[in-house]
Amino acid sequence: MGNVKKVRTACRQCHGGCGVIAYVQDGRVIKVEGDPESPISHGTMCSKGLSVTQMAYHPDRILHPMRKNAQGWERITWDEALDTIVDKFNAVIEECGPESIVVGQGTGRDYESHLYRFANQLGTPNVLTAGHMCYVSRVASTLVTVGNLPICDYEGGPKCIVLWGCNPQWTNPDEYKGEGFWRAYKKGAQLICIDPRKGFTAKKADLWLQLRPGTDAALALGFHHVILEEELYDREFTENYINGWEAFMERVKAYPLDKVQEITWVDKELIRKAARMYAKTKPACIHWGVPTEQTNNCADCTRILTGLMAATGNLDTPGGNVLYVNPPTRTVAEFSRHKDLSKEQRAKRLGGDQYKLGARVAFITPKVAWEAILTGKPYPLKAGLLCGTNPVTTRANAGEVYKALDKLEFLAVIDFFMTPTADLADIFLPAGTWLEQDHVADNWKRHGFVIARQKCVEIGEAWQDHKIFLELGKKMGQDWWDTVEDSLDYLLEPSDLTWEEFKKVGYLKGEMVYHKYKERGFSTPTGKVELYSTVLEKWGFDPLPKYRELPESPVSKPELLDRYPYILNAGLRTPTFFHSANRNLPWLREIRPDPIVEIHPDTARKNGIEEGDWVLIQSPRGGARERAKFNDGIDPRVIVAEHGWWYPEIKEYGHGWDISNINMLTDNSHESMDPAIGATNLRTCLCSITRVEDGLAKK
Repeated sequence: MGNVKKVRTACRQCHGGCGVIAYVQDGRVIKVEGDPESPISHGTMCSKGLSVTQMAYHPDRILHPMRKNAQGWERITWDEALDTIVDKFNAVIEECGPESIVVGQGTGRDYESHLYRFANQLGTPNVLTAGHMCYVSRVASTLVTVGNLPICDYEGGPKCIVLWGCNPQWTNPDEYKGEGFWRAYKKGAQLICIDPRKGFTAKKADLWLQLRPGTDAALALGFHHVILEEELYDREFTENYINGWEAFMERVKAYPLDKVQEITWVDKELIRKAARMYAKTKPACIHWGVPTEQTNNCADCTRILTGLMAATGNLDTPGGNVLYVNPPTRTVAEFSRHKDLSKEQRAKRLGGDQYKLGARVAFITPKVAWEAILTGKPYPLKAGLLCGTNPVTTRANAGEVYKALDKLEFLAVIDFFMTPTADLADIFLPAGTWLEQDHVADNWKRHGFVIARQKCVEIGEAWQDHKIFLELGKKMGQDWWDTVEDSLDYLLEPSDLTWEEFKKVGYLKGEMVYHKYKERGFSTPTGKVELYSTVLEKWGFDPLPKYRELPESPVSKPELLDRYPYILNAGLRTPTFFHSANRNLPWLREIRPDPIVEIHPDTARKNGIEEGDWVLIQSPRGGARERAKFNDGIDPRVIVAEHGWWYPEIKEYGHGWDISNINMLTDNSHESMDPAIGATNLRTCLCSITRVEDGLAKK
């Protein structure tokens, strides 16, 4: 046995970026542990990160390029795989133009700038990301409101924390670290939790507001109503730094607490108490999660919550929500060469004339891609390249998603395993895990850090995503570097560091300056917080945020209640899985062997359901089977179901993608989407629930 080498790197099992020490022996990672010197995680790791060796060395992992033929899959070389993609893409470009190729990603493995660089030089405006339902929609909405994404300043010592639609002890999204939240909470910060479900953090909260799923925007307007009525707003800030404050106050007056209570199901006096606590306790921050984005109120909800930060004087102040400054590296826009995409091609972006806020941040909502594939309108999509994404299980109306991807003339997939989406591909490219990656991590995030993710090992023929795009791009005749290291040197150039030097440093932190707006205003057209948005007004949208009733709810669709009497809150998170990933990792499946739907005991009794029973959840679009778990911290009118389920243990084609996939039920009609950004209602629809004998039986 050889000596054990320790390599400092950064996890990418989710978006957390937690520091890791990997122990390498004889070219194999034997264990990982938290790095106590990490400025992000301070030595902590979660179950997902600790299980990475099971992912990297899983017997089902694909470690060489594959091509589908009449008999199934065959092993091929990298050159054969890339040449096949090049030939297919060039044929499509010659016949229909580059816009007929869609390039897509999931939540990503820190390759976003490389993917966009490839797509922009290819000439396609059709980039399919998770942004319409996760994070980028929040970024886009805050860009037109304050010019940047406001982030909880846990290091600044908040005295009050509002957890709005998130559970940071279970999920660690881009800027927010569960460890940072927990330290602030343990120091005595008051906690307000807004969640339809009473989970771990809600049980810890001083106040828990159990709202009707999807009504967050109305509740936030209720907070504003209290703050306005009781004059709890920061007068100096609102008079000098908010555009449209008077108009916004008039809009808020349209949401008295009686009305907000009726919409949200939250007692008006509890709303008043929570709004007072947030406004009077200084400093205070709002820590928001993706449920606020996965509705038809996505952009407006983000803008209303940003307005709460601003109106109370908690914006860009220590312990509030701050506008971090990242260290000097190439921006994503610069690296991605967004300017290379011609005005003519940008005009061809699917849905760009309708979902203008989404188009501004260079993504398309999935619905328009599926329509173009299935109908050929406004023009056909013929080929695709999907990296690190499994849209068959993660996108709304999964039945339509599967049908569309199955119809593509050519599809290449970059991934670790043969997923339900990868099953539909013609070419499979094996990606390297974060243990097999050199990268300047987090340069696209807005938390003030970039981190050195160092390659620990090489496994099989797998390539890190950045190398795949680099080598494929060169074969397409694009402008790339000779090596990944050369590209990292370019990315780091503004910092005066090379990749080799940066690895030794470990991370860079941007210089934090509070109250930046006092000297230079905000990066908006008016230089102020635009609660009255001049950008949205120019595009023909309502410049003031409001609440829209959900497209499928007891209020909007009462005629469905006889058949579908419950509200489905889809998207229950767990500490073990990251969207649709990790279902094949033994440690994590031991913790969570089956998909869970949480229901109130009264709901269970009414439907003849015992705890642990398999149940069938149905909506007008389809059904999914999950195991019942009782939770009296859920409204009896609501059920809360896990998302992202498929069954790697089912070796047949499709891996049971339609058995327990909650997105068989969710809606992606244009009428159900956010009108500005194209966000889909992944969280809310009407459903029924019935007991079934066998959860995995064919439907």
